[in-house]
Amino acid sequence: MSKIGFVSLGCPKNLLDTEVMLGHIADAGYEITPDSEEADIIVINTCAFINDAKKESIDNILDIAWLKENGNLKGIIVTGCLAERYREEIMKEFSEVDAVLGTGSVHSIVKAIKKIENGNKYEEYGDKNTVELGGDRIVTTGEAFAYLKISEGCNNRCTYCSIPNIRGKFRSRPIDELITEAKELVDMGIKELIVIGQDTTAYGIDLYGKYELATLLHRLAYETDVKWIRILYCYPDKITPELLYEFKTNDKLLKYIDIPIQHISDKILKRMNRRGDGALIRKAIKQLREIDGIAIRSTAIVGFPGETEEDFSELCEFIKEAEFDNFGAFPYSREEDTPAYNFEDQIDEQVKQDRYDILMREQLYVCEKQGKEAIGKIYDVICEGYDVVAETYYGRSYKDAPDIDGKVFFTSKNKHKVGDFVKVKITENYDYDLNGIAI
Repeated sequence: MSKIGFVSLGCPKNLLDTEVMLGHIADAGYEITPDSEEADIIVINTCAFINDAKKESIDNILDIAWLKENGNLKGIIVTGCLAERYREEIMKEFSEVDAVLGTGSVHSIVKAIKKIENGNKYEEYGDKNTVELGGDRIVTTGEAFAYLKISEGCNNRCTYCSIPNIRGKFRSRPIDELITEAKELVDMGIKELIVIGQDTTAYGIDLYGKYELATLLHRLAYETDVKWIRILYCYPDKITPELLYEFKTNDKLLKYIDIPIQHISDKILKRMNRRGDGALIRKAIKQLREIDGIAIRSTAIVGFPGETEEDFSELCEFIKEAEFDNFGAFPYSREEDTPAYNFEDQIDEQVKQDRYDILMREQLYVCEKQGKEAIGKIYDVICEGYDVVAETYYGRSYKDAPDIDGKVFFTSKNKHKVGDFVKVKITENYDYDLNGIAI
């Protein structure tokens, strides 16, 4: 049978689709190889959220195409968001591609492989609004943590965002199904569950007629033996009293929340079609700050059409005021199938970059201040590995999500393995990371 290689790009939500496809491939008896040069067929699970993501996806297709022309590779399958968004163009632009699967056809990966083995090209674009959510998967994130995708799609219709067109309408997975999956992950040794979706705070509205994220988090904590629960992709307009209560009382739920604001100017928020205004965002942040020790991560877009210097200055002042524990910004990406693409007052690319640089410099000042305040404190750190060159362990505190936030580097007299929880006393800070000593 063919050896199958994989390239997974984009966000954790896309990674879950990769893991499900890997599960299907393994169940069908195929060998999965991490070495692209020994693979017979390579699957590229792509991202297409913004221009940089599209470029990365295309670059990877071209790199793998070179292997097909100059190596032993027999087939290329393109899946994911780029495949869904540009379904008419993929085969035309990349003759080396043998199969294309849209986001509604994640479960057809074995069928696509068999088509290639039989010398055929194949395309399938299943209904993204009815595709089965979840499924058996191979966890690729190691022994420390795993993602738990609780929903798919989005109904928010922000004017800059192509996700509803790519991923479809918002759909929640039933609570009992998620509890079963969480138990299986914990039985595998997973210590931290990271709850994700396009809009996790909308969880349950379609199935139960009300927001049920708090109920899900409560049941995850009390019906599984997981050590840590972390939540990403929350929206400020859906921070319910019940969710706040879980943060205050649920010992397994980390006091960490990812709450993308995208802007603070009322004018820009309205043009973005964000739900709520600057006052609502400030209220949500204020309520969260009343929770002792809460760590708040956020993101914003700079250079959105019509953003004036006054709007940008308001955003900068808010970043200093809010003192987010972690923060990321993105220059606005003009996406052709979104309403904002045709907005007047598009911002010059250099102006976008300049504003991005200024905003992130402001956040760096915030992080340096918080890093200094962390010196002398003791954190529980989940160990993620050992750096042989630096001769130091590294991991994350409750304040740090994988890949997007900082790390805690620490030395220890004892040996630790991935997934161990280690108490670390912080001795110094460096930009977004902390250094310490195990105690």
